[in-house]
Amino acid sequence: MEIPSLRTVQVTRYVTPLREGGSLPAIAEADDGFLYALKFRGAGQGSKALIAELIGGEIARALGLRIPEIVFAVLNEAFGRTEPDEEIQDLLRASTGLNLALHYLSGAMTFDPAVTVVDPQLASRIVWLDCLLTNVDRTVKNTNMLMWHRELWLIDHGASLYFHHTWDGWEEQALKPFVQVRDHVLLRWASALEDADAACKAVLTAERIRAIVRLVPDEWLLAFPEVSVAEAREVYARFLEMRVAASSVFINEAEDARSRIV
Repeated sequence: MEIPSLRTVQVTRYVTPLREGGSLPAIAEADDGFLYALKFRGAGQGSKALIAELIGGEIARALGLRIPEIVFAVLNEAFGRTEPDEEIQDLLRASTGLNLALHYLSGAMTFDPAVTVVDPQLASRIVWLDCLLTNVDRTVKNTNMLMWHRELWLIDHGASLYFHHTWDGWEEQALKPFVQVRDHVLLRWASALEDADAACKAVLTAERIRAIVRLVPDEWLLAFPEVSVAEAREVYARFLEMRVAASSVFINEAEDARSRIV
């Protein structure tokens, strides 16, 4: 098994906010000369959103889905002193240090289900992924997918793994169906869920899951007062392992939801 790794870049220039909203992600330039969609540790759900982004994105990559390169992005404290917008200035100051960024796909268009038909095998793998991650944010209103060079790319998994917002009852959460799949933008095309289940489970071994979870920096896990760093890392791994093992629970839910719309 290839051991996953992430590059680290230094942010050199804040270019522009990507969109309105509480998290205020931004386009930024790094010292390697590339542009990135930068996700800030000081925004919204803090490091939990970055952890979900990292784990969700790298699991998607392991499953053969298209994800922009994910990198660690170091933000110097000087950025907070030079930005004229007070809200962004506060965000930058709160995010000094290690953040997360995705390679910016220049010229990409937001996926539109009214325009693009998705192959059933691909749609089924994406639905399977989002059921595994409990990703509530892949709907018609907010697809979190891009079309780039006529290929479908996944972005923004920060709303995944929502059990970590409380930590209570994570074992029970791991074995629950994902009822929000009924709103998934690709569900109508996901006619090969059984095939996707077999293929994805073959890839997501306990070894691979734990290799991905090990990518999460200790300093992000230190933000959780409920658990220690070691405990948090173990919970993420166990949650995913249990959910993969019990995938029939969320597959059945997805099949039932799909039967009501096709």
